[in-house]
Amino acid sequence: MKRGIVLGIMVLLVLGISFASAQEKIPEIVIGWTPPDITGVFKTATDFFEKAAEEARNNGIPVSIVTRAPASHTAFADQISIIEDFIQRRVNVIAISPIEVEVVKPALQKAKEAGIPVIVVNLLEPIEGLDIDCYIGFDNTVAGTVSAYAVVDYFGGPGILGEGEKVNVSADTFLDLKFWQDLYTPEVIEGLKDKIKVTGAIIEGIAGGFFSTARLRGFHSVIDQFPGIKIVTTLPADWNREKAIKVTEDILSANPQGSLDFIWAASNEMGLGAMLTCERLGRKEVKVFTNDGTPESVERIREGRLIAETWHGFPEWGWYGTRYAVMLALGLKDMVPQFVDIRPRIEWQGNADMFYPNPVLEPTDWEAIKKAYAEKGK
Repeated sequence: MKRGIVLGIMVLLVLGISFASAQEKIPEIVIGWTPPDITGVFKTATDFFEKAAEEARNNGIPVSIVTRAPASHTAFADQISIIEDFIQRRVNVIAISPIEVEVVKPALQKAKEAGIPVIVVNLLEPIEGLDIDCYIGFDNTVAGTVSAYAVVDYFGGPGILGEGEKVNVSADTFLDLKFWQDLYTPEVIEGLKDKIKVTGAIIEGIAGGFFSTARLRGFHSVIDQFPGIKIVTTLPADWNREKAIKVTEDILSANPQGSLDFIWAASNEMGLGAMLTCERLGRKEVKVFTNDGTPESVERIREGRLIAETWHGFPEWGWYGTRYAVMLALGLKDMVPQFVDIRPRIEWQGNADMFYPNPVLEPTDWEAIKKAYAEKGK
């Protein structure tokens, strides 16, 4: 009897040692992360890459993030050089938010040929010709569509903004594409065509670029159904706040007091530039709508200085980006989803607390990841 107990204890000890050994064998993981820049929205994403990496380290998985960004959103060659440097350094995973998709395709192909997994954030549309391991992002056309519904809502349509018919929603209601499409049936749109009469301007990103074109396409898919909504100009500001300030000055100069009702800026940085310019020039009658979502812009929404913004999930990019990069580095590709859809949805005063200062994020089960890695090694 005693011998059996002793043998049982020995077996348990051996199993414990084996599991501990498997834990100790978790290699150091280096994630190379290259956003278009590390200000604004991309700083938020970078912060959450780091937060998730810190949490992984606290749970026994040695992870570090190497962040490098181009000099600007038009420094295409910089991002290619960064990817090539990551390949030379043999990072374990490359995570990228491309400046432009076509520009980085050859470099990402080299990474794949070198056996380095690739995660693309800020994108759900598959990149033709590339075997990307994981996409974390949103449909940019959908994002522009959702923004347009917020504009229509504010200027007289049903919803949660402006003077139109109010819809009662809870703070955690996802004001995503389905919400708006269910609200704006063909009959509702037909009934509003003669009622909404406003004038607006658009500030886009890089003219002709993938992301800018997609967001414009989505915005116009809604706005163009309302003949009383006139878009007087569309100007690029290269996703840059300072450029958007100059563009907004030009827009306001060309459209004096009383002739312009709103500006939709296709990104957060440009939207904040437009907001600040309208305030500085005493043009508070021009309402600003935008896209992205950072602590700064959500605070401006709380203050009523921005009307609404379409959420693109920058904390999610970093949070899930680190999680799935770790899993790819540990050879757990079968457990990694190819697409993680962050549904674009409207932020407004009634739901701002959902987003910052403490965005709601799904917790990562690091112990389950370690266990899966240990079992894979058996």
